[in-house]
Amino acid sequence: MQFGPQTGTAPFALSVLADGGTGVGTTAEEGLAGTVALARTADRRGFHRFWMSEHHAMGATSVSSPPLMIARLIAETARIRLGAGGVMLPNHAPLLIAEQFGMLDALAPGRIDLGLGRAPGTDGATASALRRGADANDGFPQQVVELLGFLTDKFPPGHPYRTVRAVPGPWQAAQNRVPAPLTGPDIWMLGSSPYSARLAAQLGRPYAFALQFGDADIDTALRLYRDEFQPSDVLTEPRTLVSVPVAISDDPTEAKRQTTTSAMAMLRMFKREGYLLLPPDEVEAYAATAQEQEILDAYVSRNYHGTAATVADRLEALHERTDVDEVMLVVGGHSSALDGDGIELIADHYDLPRT
Repeated sequence: MQFGPQTGTAPFALSVLADGGTGVGTTAEEGLAGTVALARTADRRGFHRFWMSEHHAMGATSVSSPPLMIARLIAETARIRLGAGGVMLPNHAPLLIAEQFGMLDALAPGRIDLGLGRAPGTDGATASALRRGADANDGFPQQVVELLGFLTDKFPPGHPYRTVRAVPGPWQAAQNRVPAPLTGPDIWMLGSSPYSARLAAQLGRPYAFALQFGDADIDTALRLYRDEFQPSDVLTEPRTLVSVPVAISDDPTEAKRQTTTSAMAMLRMFKREGYLLLPPDEVEAYAATAQEQEILDAYVSRNYHGTAATVADRLEALHERTDVDEVMLVVGGHSSALDGDGIELIADHYDLPRT
């Protein structure tokens, strides 16, 4: 399987997901600038793709709209694939997402990814403000099918949206008597459960498993995906990606300190105090209860933190266990500078090309 220009020694393709960017003491403008800088570094260092997640009403995140950020990053990068990892489809009308990502592919043909998830990406009250009903997840498979129909301009006879067109797209090209686009956004199904694995297999789409969310059962999900995979017109065999949280530094202690900030953010979210990336010193000074410390320790241990060599050893052990095609490094601690330095270090370790 071909993954683009990466030519290093890693037994898997390497990519980056920016999850955060606005630590306490950082303005939104600085957070967004940090994401732009991170994308430039990933592009220059030969990573395969750069994704961003959709989050709402979270103090630690700047990217509430991945499509808007992708549009900016198209002009800031040269070859790396850019995408949403992901768009939470029940928050949106499928036609709108088809139009947005059709535009992005027209701006950067063959470089756009669209990862689809069903979680709200926020708390319950904010989900309600997004006009997301309590039963929003129930219609997710149908929403995905609608989105695919809009992107390809292919609905079965009698479908209520058969005459509705997403522009840009194949219909517009036909109307204007020009060749149909040769590319389109690469659609990925995202998740951390058997449900998402089975849906990806049924649709014959690539599957991205989010290992950064707790004790998710990746082994069962990947087995179901591979066993139940049905070839489609875009994919003849299973394609898998796993995303893992990382903090990489020449100083292992500093890497662990970075990890504690994201662990504390998760604890705060569980306590409904808001997802914030506090400075490491403030996290260290926090007087955690025994139960809170257990949660913090669990998230720190799940994070692949340390030197590039240490992190690479864990990545390769994960690959040996799962045989995934691609590993996506999830960065998003308090220090965006450490995030950028970290992906440089892992790129050096695997001898990724400089461009």
